[in-house]
Amino acid sequence: MPLSESSTDCLHLSGIRYYGYTGALPEEQILGQWFEIDIKLWFDMTQAAASDRLEDTLDYRPLLQAIEQLMQQQRFQLIETLAAAILNLCLAPSQVQRAAVRVTKLAPPVPNFTGQISVEMVRPHAKSP
Repeated sequence: MPLSESSTDCLHLSGIRYYGYTGALPEEQILGQWFEIDIKLWFDMTQAAASDRLEDTLDYRPLLQAIEQLMQQQRFQLIETLAAAILNLCLAPSQVQRAAVRVTKLAPPVPNFTGQISVEMVRPHAKSP
């Protein structure tokens, strides 16, 4: 699939939830917690829009499987490290020109805190200008 120099086409995968073991506190490493992941992938969708064929676009199912496997099998101290690992998976397909990942701890173990904590990273593909 040909890549445009600067595609503005963007695929959004949002509200993805996986249970994982990322955190600096011992209980986060032992008990784990739920994370929510939002992903944006920029790539040229011109051919897919014209053909209506799955083989002409980015099939995101293998990416979701890889992220699930990462969440289940690896442990990180920092949410930043987890986000970077997910971002690397998102940038692996050659047609992806740019990716953004937001990882959210839905219930961080912080006393008297009822909010969420998120990290967002945006990177171009290594081959992109």
